[in-house]
Amino acid sequence: MKHLDLLKSKIRTDISLERWLARVRFREQRIVFTNGCFDILHRGHIQYLAEAAEMGDQLVVGLNTDESVRRIKGPERPFMDQESRAFILAALDFVSVVTFFNEDTPLELIHRIQPDVLVKGGDYQPEQIVGYDIVKAKGGQVVTCRFVRGSSTTRILDRIKASVK
Repeated sequence: MKHLDLLKSKIRTDISLERWLARVRFREQRIVFTNGCFDILHRGHIQYLAEAAEMGDQLVVGLNTDESVRRIKGPERPFMDQESRAFILAALDFVSVVTFFNEDTPLELIHRIQPDVLVKGGDYQPEQIVGYDIVKAKGGQVVTCRFVRGSSTTRILDRIKASVK
């Protein structure tokens, strides 16, 4: 398979996601799920995603749609459209699948995926993570990864704005 075809195949929507999940479950592989906007991908994101991938066999990344990002982050965001953000995430070897969600939280997506492990950054307490109850009810794990100091999209944007003045 060509590289571009492989990248495109990692970006999945409803039916293709369901088929992929069925194959993964049949092979009894451990599904790890995380989510975010990933508007400007930085070291903190990469480290967090790599750590998440190590917690199972398949890493599924739920990606906020452009509309969802605007509701959460404001009208000037996202800086990159959802297709570009998905394509960049899919280029990471340790990301198995990227799928979109349009809601403000990934609760419906987590309910559909039923991950074995739910991962978020260290700026959350496990009990505060959306989907905690779903994953714990099925005997799964909810884990937070260490937050990388100095690595945040907001901080990067602030530095860019300061340099332009």
